[in-house]
Amino acid sequence: MHTRKFLFKSSFRLTILLLAMLVLLPNIVVAQSDTFTYWGGLIFSDEANSMFEARIKEWGEMKGIPVEVVMINQNETVQRVSAAIEAGTLPDALDLGWGFMLLLSQNDQLVALNDLYTEIGDAHGGWLDSINSLMTSDEFGGSIYGVPYAASGMNVLYRRYDVLSAAGFEDAPATWEEAADQSRAAQSPPETYGMGFALSNVGDGNLTTVMLQSWGGRIADDTGTTCTIDSDETRAFLEWITTAFSDGLFPPGATTWDGAGDNTAYQAGNALFIANPGSVYLNMKDNDPELLEASRFSGLPGGPVMRLVPVDTVIRSIPTTTSPDKQALAADLFQFLADDEFMAAYMNAAIYGPAMQSQVDFPVFTESPVHVGLLDGALNGTPAGFPDVNNAAYAEYGTNFLTPRMIQRIAVDGISIDDAIAETQQACQDIYDKYNTQ
Repeated sequence: MHTRKFLFKSSFRLTILLLAMLVLLPNIVVAQSDTFTYWGGLIFSDEANSMFEARIKEWGEMKGIPVEVVMINQNETVQRVSAAIEAGTLPDALDLGWGFMLLLSQNDQLVALNDLYTEIGDAHGGWLDSINSLMTSDEFGGSIYGVPYAASGMNVLYRRYDVLSAAGFEDAPATWEEAADQSRAAQSPPETYGMGFALSNVGDGNLTTVMLQSWGGRIADDTGTTCTIDSDETRAFLEWITTAFSDGLFPPGATTWDGAGDNTAYQAGNALFIANPGSVYLNMKDNDPELLEASRFSGLPGGPVMRLVPVDTVIRSIPTTTSPDKQALAADLFQFLADDEFMAAYMNAAIYGPAMQSQVDFPVFTESPVHVGLLDGALNGTPAGFPDVNNAAYAEYGTNFLTPRMIQRIAVDGISIDDAIAETQQACQDIYDKYNTQ
């Protein structure tokens, strides 16, 4: 009240203040709207990250616009984007995983890019079937909310062949149970542990959902509406993995690792097995040739019921908060980033499989043993989420890390398997009910 009286009494000062605001405001608006902001997905390859940032900055120089590139740990994308939505500070364009793209699209947070998706695909020989099936899923209601740039999620099993062969294991384990048996026989705690698989609340921890499904467990029924965590198959899986944990087959800290925990464990010689797309291979190639020579690579093991090699994709999307002129710039940038010469160099340093036909013939997919596996996964792997329905509810189940949390409740908190299943069944059904009522 005091301020209002002062302003009304001081009309001269009010006039000066308004004039100052009129002078300053355009400069503020220009500064905010001039810069094109991109949030990229940080991967475990400094070379690839630097190439990506440089490519966007090169585009900005060509267009004569300032560009800000913010690289975000992919395990923190959900948290960072969710906070930005609340604050109204989303970037002009960003990298996303498929599941989070689905959730955002169903909350009207992303621009539909059907024409751009078709244009870029046609310019590069077409999209691979595995990628196209993800992007054109019925869950999107006929719209396409991003442009993929690579196949992802296809883990390769790394193993310390030198240690395992000395213990009598020449061949890769065909099943997860064999991996545990080999670990028991070959590990030497506290120097080395067998099972270098994350049991924590990060993207890598969701490998445990793939394991659960390979035991015949399901997250939900065939309609994708009712959770089915409470099953004999889930109990069998939990008995196996929590026994492996109590037997000391997992490195200390596996239940609290960040996204690089398994990478670090293998590169430090503390784990005999890890599942990784390729970043650890690239690091060994550049920095630890002895460890690379001691390592072998194979496909993921199977469970008692099936073997799964999920194929996912990483995507470039545009938030609905982006202005129309920035949307046009983002579309131009996506085309610039899809250039085959750039992507061939980027794939050589990155950890992805191909998304488009033109990428299949990149040299890295014949020269690198890990990338050979990534190519095979992109061409022949199982759809992400299979045998479950990969809908928005399933995606949210994953972004809440409910399978690794269930394991933690037993292995760390000491509750019973039945109680952990009951908790997770309820948390899962709460998620599915939210979508069933929409």
